[in-house]
Amino acid sequence: MADNGQVAVAGDAAAVPAGDPANPEQQQQQQPSIIRTILTQLFIMYLINSFFRSGKNASTGPDGGVGRNLFPLNQSMEMAVYLNEQANFTEFKCESCLLWKVEEMVFGSYTHGPTEDGKYKFSTEIEASEAILNNGSLYLHVFITKTGNSPDPSSNSYNHLSTANASKLLTKYKPQRVKKTANLLTGDAEQSIPKDDEPRKIISYWHPNITINALADHTHWQKGSIPPPMDQFIHFDNATGDYHPVVYVNEYWNMAKDYMPINETTPKLQLNLDFTPISIFYWQMYLSQSAKPQWMQWMGEQQSTDEEQDSFKETLLETNPYLLGMTVVISLLHTVFEFLAFKNDVQFWRSRKSLEGLSVRTVFMGVVQSVIVVLYVIDNDTNTMVIISCVVGLLIEMWKLPKVLNISVDRENRVFGVLPRITFGYKDTYVESPTKKYDDLAFRYLSWVAFPLLFGYGVYSLLYHEHKGWYSFVLGICYGFLLTFGFIMMTPQLFINYKLKTVAHLPWRMMTYKALNTFIDDIFAFVIKMPMMYRIGCLRDDVIFFIFLYQRYIYRVDHTRVNEFGVSGEDLDAADAAATAAVTAEGRAAIADAPAADNADPESQQEDSVVEVDEDEDEGAVADLKDESAGSIAAPRDGSVLRQRQIADMVEAE
Repeated sequence: MADNGQVAVAGDAAAVPAGDPANPEQQQQQQPSIIRTILTQLFIMYLINSFFRSGKNASTGPDGGVGRNLFPLNQSMEMAVYLNEQANFTEFKCESCLLWKVEEMVFGSYTHGPTEDGKYKFSTEIEASEAILNNGSLYLHVFITKTGNSPDPSSNSYNHLSTANASKLLTKYKPQRVKKTANLLTGDAEQSIPKDDEPRKIISYWHPNITINALADHTHWQKGSIPPPMDQFIHFDNATGDYHPVVYVNEYWNMAKDYMPINETTPKLQLNLDFTPISIFYWQMYLSQSAKPQWMQWMGEQQSTDEEQDSFKETLLETNPYLLGMTVVISLLHTVFEFLAFKNDVQFWRSRKSLEGLSVRTVFMGVVQSVIVVLYVIDNDTNTMVIISCVVGLLIEMWKLPKVLNISVDRENRVFGVLPRITFGYKDTYVESPTKKYDDLAFRYLSWVAFPLLFGYGVYSLLYHEHKGWYSFVLGICYGFLLTFGFIMMTPQLFINYKLKTVAHLPWRMMTYKALNTFIDDIFAFVIKMPMMYRIGCLRDDVIFFIFLYQRYIYRVDHTRVNEFGVSGEDLDAADAAATAAVTAEGRAAIADAPAADNADPESQQEDSVVEVDEDEDEGAVADLKDESAGSIAAPRDGSVLRQRQIADMVEAE
């Protein structure tokens, strides 16, 4: 039979963690891509399973020309597991090759076995041969036969219609794990650092856990109509047209970080085998993961890193399914809120006329932080979508600079006589208000705390962490400082709010969307396994936002302060009063002119047509006059004085 187990894992390889688990800054940059990984994998699983279902419907039909499973349900069977260093196993008479043999099994049963759940377990230690220690291969061969039959083709009890098998390469080959980081003071590194032109050595890796699955399914399949990759595992007998039961050697739940290199330090290799039946639904789930690289390439997506794969698996293993489903739904909201936060941030600064109450220095610090984040994610080879998001944030922060500064180009006094000199100055609305004084004072207090913390954090990172170079070291400590002590950068605006006793100048809509995103990050921080630093960062943002909300509560509406459009409550009240006075004066003038119309020639009054005026039209005219805050109102053409007085009463009421 074909080696179906080996075909299934042709694209698999031992995972090699690239990050430094001791360095929280390197772990942090991976977190934004975890959400994207979960959504991408679920979407691909949905596409592949939809394809499976369509293939299944196409392959199921009348009995004629349709193959059945050669092992009926509850068929008694036996299992034999062999180990050797060859891909094709023929040494059935080698007793040392027989690793595990189980009798009195029942095909498709979930109630038999030592624990009455259909599961069987076996553990042993393998003596690694000299060949295996030197990058040799080791294969696992699984044979399932009906009771009384032998898997050995040379035996008299052999029947190919009563046999199913699968093989699996247990040793995985990957480039040697290396880290391009070292202690910048001592030059020491936990692992060797290869030269740039030196190729990485390919070595073998080992994982102790293997699961053997027997597909408990009796779907009628038609040869040639089975969708890939299922067609690689379902093999038909040419004589009968029926197919052999599927034996699937499963290693999906083996974490990449748990693979260990095979060398002279590992003379014995631990091996834990589990046997359990599997339904077609779960089998399709595993196949969808094995086919994921091809689907991602077809969709133009980048391959997931080993860390992202491990995070996805840990999330599935450790998270409640209902909570995981809720997390997937709100992650979509995260993208929407992020877009709305960008949109309202731009809208706020575009319509802003006064800088009173706003910390201009915080805008400068926002640009510096965005630059650090962009350089850091590029230096750590982060996902392209994450980089694009960070660059968009940087562009928005830089776009704010002309809104808070007067930027002019001096072409007469050139730098070195070549380049135009660019000068910067604060806006008058910022300098002439108490805001600048409080902003300077807040940053003075901030520097007393921030610079010692930054210096201490830099010394600690230099002594105890490894870095790729001095450039990466500077970016790493700046990024780590922003994550750990970033809340300090938010305190100047809180200080200004405290001094001015108002929060009317803040972009509350944008802040609300960002706060909602922070709450979503909180959910991910505690649902998905993440570094403690990331969780502290989420908690920090929550605390700052609740302080803003508390300030909004204690600093009631002050009609003397201007809002984000540069207009105060007193200005609005004055405009309303002026509009009301103008409308009232014009209404009274119309009433005064009314007697002249009453004393006119009765015959001419009879010739004039009487125009009825609704109350709705009168109210609309009053509203138009209020909006214009000026102008005149024509005298009503209605000849009735009583009607004119009613209009005047409405004007006075307004």
